[in-house]
Amino acid sequence: MTLEESIHAHSVTTPDKTAVICGDSSITYSRLWESIVGRAAALQAEGLEPDRPYVYRASQDIDFVITYCAVHYAKAIAVPLEHKASEESFRAVKAEVESCTFSDDIVDILYTTGTTGKSKGVMLSETALVSCADNFICDLHFSPDLLFIISGPLNHIASLFKMHPVLTVGGTVCILDGLKDMNAFFDVFSLPYSKVATFLVPASIRLLLQFSYDRLCSVADKVDFIETGAAPITSHDMELLSKALPHSRLYNTLGGTEIGAVCTYDFNDGKYMEGCIGRPMKNSTVEVTPEGNIIVSGLTVMSGYVADEESTRKVLKNGKIYSADLGYVDEAGLIHLKGRQGDVINVGGFKVDPVEVENAASSFAAVEDCICIADTHPVVGTVLKLLVVTKDDAELDRQALARHLKSRLDPHKVPLYYEKVSSVMRTYNGKLDRKYYRKQN
Repeated sequence: MTLEESIHAHSVTTPDKTAVICGDSSITYSRLWESIVGRAAALQAEGLEPDRPYVYRASQDIDFVITYCAVHYAKAIAVPLEHKASEESFRAVKAEVESCTFSDDIVDILYTTGTTGKSKGVMLSETALVSCADNFICDLHFSPDLLFIISGPLNHIASLFKMHPVLTVGGTVCILDGLKDMNAFFDVFSLPYSKVATFLVPASIRLLLQFSYDRLCSVADKVDFIETGAAPITSHDMELLSKALPHSRLYNTLGGTEIGAVCTYDFNDGKYMEGCIGRPMKNSTVEVTPEGNIIVSGLTVMSGYVADEESTRKVLKNGKIYSADLGYVDEAGLIHLKGRQGDVINVGGFKVDPVEVENAASSFAAVEDCICIADTHPVVGTVLKLLVVTKDDAELDRQALARHLKSRLDPHKVPLYYEKVSSVMRTYNGKLDRKYYRKQN
């Protein structure tokens, strides 16, 4: 069933069950369904027609769920934008999508963050949404008694596509406005639910481990699972999280706006393999070419980019997404990521994945955050530079950090330059903003 059909079914079978919680507000399945139908009628009265886009800013609350589902119920296309989107970008997106015609199977258009280039509108079909939810339900074992915490922006796939499986199976969604308030996050565990799960980008996991480790341990018996993705998680953080939550499932997932969620791996296995994303999910196929390129196909892939046939042809060929991810398959048949095309830095003829350097640096006690970028040496040319945020703003011991890296990396992967910075640029969904640093150089 579609998300809306599932909500309708639960409004009949479990009408008084809480569907969504946000702060002091909550809404039952019966009331949620009534609100969706009412909002859809209002949108239609305002002129929204089937197969036409509805552009709006994504609020981080129950009203977002109502509007999003109402647009679908009205047979229209939901185009949620980041809630802080400028008026200029809002108007640009609105003009772009309203100038296009869409097939009747398109239900969502999600705009990418643009970290690797111009932000693009990704067209998603009903089949893609339902199949992605099915992947999560089957492989991450979503259940009706689950309370799922969504703290990321609801216009982004990492959060929006968790709402789908939770409400499809009849669970409860708890919406937070980010993780700025750790108390609000842990207060959720005092609610009368025995199974709690969430999605957290690796940067958020690190914050929890650094500043709230004991509190995390104290709620371990309630944590059903935690999923991460969108950026690499270090083996050091995997191990710490596994020790804090020894009986929880801890998933590292390969996903993206263009491909949906396609591969996952429970890293609470004592191996803590960096980059391991396991095996393909139910409705997805993942191939790794001899050259290391990752190709994704299946029911969850996008239908194309809005008003950009050239970019669509480059990425989507014969139903397969040729992603920028690089990887390999190990002897056990598990897929591992090895960075992204365009991120790899060529140092003296050696290709270096900056993620490997960053992961090694993150295991150094004084490092709170870091990014490895390319820099220029007047004699040898391109070299590696590590920008470091230290814990408690301590002084950076460059020599000690260099020795630490030399003990863990091949010589050509050890940065030549080190710089202490107050913060590292990240996108709003937690990814390192490598595009920003490439522009600076």
